Amino acid sequence: MKGWNAAFLLVAMVLSSGFLESFAADTCNQKCGVRCSKAGLKKRCLKYCGICCAACNSCVPSGTYGNKDECPCYRDMKNSKGQPKCP
Repeated sequence: MKGWNAAFLLVAMVLSSGFLESFAADTCNQKCGVRCSKAGLKKRCLKYCGICCAACNSCVPSGTYGNKDECPCYRDMKNSKGQPKCP
């Protein structure tokens, strides 16, 4: 009986982690959609915003520009040239 309980818990953990990843991806897509709604290069903005959002646990500053103090992780990410990575 203990084996079944352990197997059930393992399956439950795997399924819930997939659900949480899916939820986080949906949250990032929504937040980045708002953030990049007025961007000139929307596809590029969505790409980098999504990367930053995932790395910062779904934290994306409100609005279409600025407000980066709301998410220090998002604000402090830099590209290889030392410039801000996140739109």
